[in-house]
Amino acid sequence: MQILKRFVGYYRPHVKMFAADMVCALMLALCDLIYPNITRNMLNIYIPNNQIHLLVVWAVILLLIYVAKLLFNYFVSYVGHLVGVDMQADMRREVFDHLERLPLTYFDNNKTGTIMSRIVSDLMDISELAHHGPEDLFLSVISIVGAFIMMARIHLPLALIVCASLPIMVIFAARLRMRMSQAFTETRVEIGEVNAGLENSIAGIRVSKAYTSREYENEMFERGNSKFVKARAKAYKVMAEFHCGTTFIGDFLQVVLYIAGGMFCAFGKISVGDFTAFVLYIGIFMNPVRRIISFVEQYQNGMTGFKRFLEIMDYPIEADDPNAKDIGRVKGEIEFDNVTFRYEEEKTVLHDLSFKVDAGKTLALVGPSGGGKTTICHLIPRFYELAGGKITVDGTDIRDVTRSSLRENIGIVAQDVFLFNATIYDNIAYGTPNATKEQVEDAARRANILEYIESLPEGFNTIVGERGIKLSGGQKQRVAIARVFLKNPPVLILDEATSALDNATEQMIQHSLEELAHGRTTIVVAHRLTTIKNADEILVISDNGIEERGNHESLLAKGGIYAGLWNGMKIE
Repeated sequence: MQILKRFVGYYRPHVKMFAADMVCALMLALCDLIYPNITRNMLNIYIPNNQIHLLVVWAVILLLIYVAKLLFNYFVSYVGHLVGVDMQADMRREVFDHLERLPLTYFDNNKTGTIMSRIVSDLMDISELAHHGPEDLFLSVISIVGAFIMMARIHLPLALIVCASLPIMVIFAARLRMRMSQAFTETRVEIGEVNAGLENSIAGIRVSKAYTSREYENEMFERGNSKFVKARAKAYKVMAEFHCGTTFIGDFLQVVLYIAGGMFCAFGKISVGDFTAFVLYIGIFMNPVRRIISFVEQYQNGMTGFKRFLEIMDYPIEADDPNAKDIGRVKGEIEFDNVTFRYEEEKTVLHDLSFKVDAGKTLALVGPSGGGKTTICHLIPRFYELAGGKITVDGTDIRDVTRSSLRENIGIVAQDVFLFNATIYDNIAYGTPNATKEQVEDAARRANILEYIESLPEGFNTIVGERGIKLSGGQKQRVAIARVFLKNPPVLILDEATSALDNATEQMIQHSLEELAHGRTTIVVAHRLTTIKNADEILVISDNGIEERGNHESLLAKGGIYAGLWNGMKIE
């Protein structure tokens, strides 16, 4: 009931259009209820009594009723669908905004394709339910009640025989409802898995081609596809049982009615005209029953999708403390005070880690993979929550400030640069929407990519392709560097920013990175130690925490882990 209440809440912004749609649906039902009675009068009165004038008048009235039905049907089909589409747009807007505020842990644990399936496929079914559900239910109730009243006026015993079928159908539908709900939920899950597999395979198509893995990819896709087919087949099996059962009940009822009605006619209990009108009302009565049967399927589809939609909407967002303040423009002093962090309960990545970086200084993090270097970079902008200890910026606990104000002070250049499928200009200006063209050009110049951009036929308006595929690795890095130049943050994080580049490209970009880091508090993660030998302090990080600390010369003099890395020694 609570889920249904939340679903109904999405009608509020569109209540006027929805009300108009329901009024037109009511008029459609009334039109359907009128014309059998007109037919009854024609057969019982006008034709037997040769009242041709009244026959023509009512025929014209009947035609006008059909024209009115045409207009009402058009309104219901058009405006009614718009209500559903607008509600779908509201939900998609709301869920996208919610996704933007979810913590990274949600995206770590959920596949992109599955999330997309919930935003696209599930909301499409919700939209259909939003439009057809109330409309079909309303039309059906009006038609069933109205048809029964009209049939009872014509012949009550026959009307009671018709109504006897309803409890049987309701009981039958109720018994299958839970099975249908479970089957449609399984189908939704498998659709999400297929979408996730597709998204993964398409994103990695170059790797697939490089390793000639077409057969493997086809096999992996077929596994997910087969699971979807089995889940869908199970859902359709339940639906087939539902449709066949209810259809048979309706067909059996008609046979009973024809026999009973024929006997009543034979014994003079009902006229031929009355029985003809009664048969027409049976059609009006049974059509909404069939519509309700279809509604049950649509309801299961839509509400299953809505439950999955709510699973996202009910996932806790990155909520700031109620008393969190705007930190403003920081100087850049960063301190880790006994920081403990774990991605999962049983696996601690950092334990009681403590260090301090003075404003404007450069701290380098080196060491074997898996020691937590990238994790440290993710904790500074508060992408994840600590299990213990605290991190301060300019002496203020980052949990006491708003995330947005904290992150506005931090620029990040990572190894895996993400560029949006937009223009070079848009990618540089991303996050700084009010930047002028001159500022964007200056950022590109300082990142040493302006000359290349201007050599392109479309210059800054060049589309970089999905994930920046049309640019080389070095060019993508420079766009990312230009983006940070434009943002001009006091804190800079370089997470293996050049490790994926060749030596020549790295040397070209290193100059841009050095200029970018000048005057900023900089955290550098690097495997190539030549890029960090001028750092003010170097921390050697391993699974055990900080193994060594000092500047380049002092660490070499120790002859420890860092010296081994510098001299190319293998670290066990």
